[in-house]
Amino acid sequence: MNSSTKNEIEGKFHEVKGKVKEKVGELTDNPKLKGEGQGEKVAGKIQKKAGQIQKVFEK
Repeated sequence: MNSSTKNEIEGKFHEVKGKVKEKVGELTDNPKLKGEGQGEKVAGKIQKKAGQIQKVFEK
């Protein structure tokens, strides 16, 4: 598996994990967990986008 695909998969994983943390934080009224989830979701989106950009330059 090349690094661009790996970045896309890991990014999507972190994005989903962040969404789950964010929702759990909302349901449990835990602003710290909600904030962690938002941060992880954004980091996942960035990593996924980096993988997509790498794919363009690999061609």
